[in-house]
Amino acid sequence: MLPSATDAAPPKPSAARDRLLETASRIFYAEGVHAVGVDRVISEAQVTRATFYRHFPGKELLVEAYLRAADVDIRTRGAAAAEALGTGDPLALVRAFVAGVGDEICLSGFRGCPFINAAAEYPDPDSAVRVVVDEHRAWFHDTLEALLTAGGHADPAHGARVLVQLRDGAMVGGYLGDQETARATLIAAAEGVIGG
Repeated sequence: MLPSATDAAPPKPSAARDRLLETASRIFYAEGVHAVGVDRVISEAQVTRATFYRHFPGKELLVEAYLRAADVDIRTRGAAAAEALGTGDPLALVRAFVAGVGDEICLSGFRGCPFINAAAEYPDPDSAVRVVVDEHRAWFHDTLEALLTAGGHADPAHGARVLVQLRDGAMVGGYLGDQETARATLIAAAEGVIGG
């Protein structure tokens, strides 16, 4: 029922590429994309400049890879939740998605949604980074809509739009305010959408 991770062929395995991506992901999320230069990523990943440019010919390609990795992680966790719950109750999976977002909000070091954060730094809707953001958001919406449809929701398209907006608000609220309150508010509001 859940769409698979992105269909693009994965890059060839490389320890250096993995270090670059892990390092960039950690510091981009913690400090922002534009605040972190390529030299810092190279230094902290302990690779040469030539190695960096062999794997990522430009910083924007590294940003895209960071977001694609975040997307794959979220899709993988969603697929694992679906497998654990089975296929009997699609609305239970929607609740699991919501609970997962709530749990993420309460993690130490939480700094909001990486996709919202990246979109704020890349205002051009036609930029390659925004395309990755839009792909992730479309997948999330479409997954929720499919689950709500399968669960017999009265208006699954509207329900999915509301749940996406609730998630967005909870992510921002959890970063700027009290994480537990944002989590509890998200779950309560989402239940009104799922059940109604």
